[in-house]
Amino acid sequence: MSLDPSAAFHAHDHSACAQTALEQAERICAKAGARFTPVRRRTLEILLAEHRALGAYDVLDRLAEDGFGKQPPVAYRALDFLVEHGLAHRIRRLNAFAACTHPQDAHAPVFLICSDCDAVAEAPGGTVRDALEQAAGDIGFSVARASIEAVGLCPACNEAAA
Repeated sequence: MSLDPSAAFHAHDHSACAQTALEQAERICAKAGARFTPVRRRTLEILLAEHRALGAYDVLDRLAEDGFGKQPPVAYRALDFLVEHGLAHRIRRLNAFAACTHPQDAHAPVFLICSDCDAVAEAPGGTVRDALEQAAGDIGFSVARASIEAVGLCPACNEAAA
């Protein structure tokens, strides 16, 4: 079951949203034969706590509060694992990480970042990625990796600004 990408910007049952993502993560790790260790699980729980991107040191502080250590490699290794297994994304503009909203699907996400409240939504970006591939191909360029991020106002902040 994919999660609704607009949920980041609207009221919803967030505990169910996070629980679904954790269940998906467990299945994905089991299928890949990867260990979903307590620190990796807790890191994903931290990312799932809100629909926001968090920096590695924010994650590290929360891990330390839970007794997982205060050394940066603790957070970076867990975050790298989550990204490698498609459970989280690195939001380059923010130098931060966000939980993937539909990790079981192969996808090319577009990240919508609210400049006022910092909410981050992961929207389907297949059409955008196709257009990028076409534009690159037209000039003989081969895209190896792309991260598409848009900054603006979420519906609530847009309404508040009106």
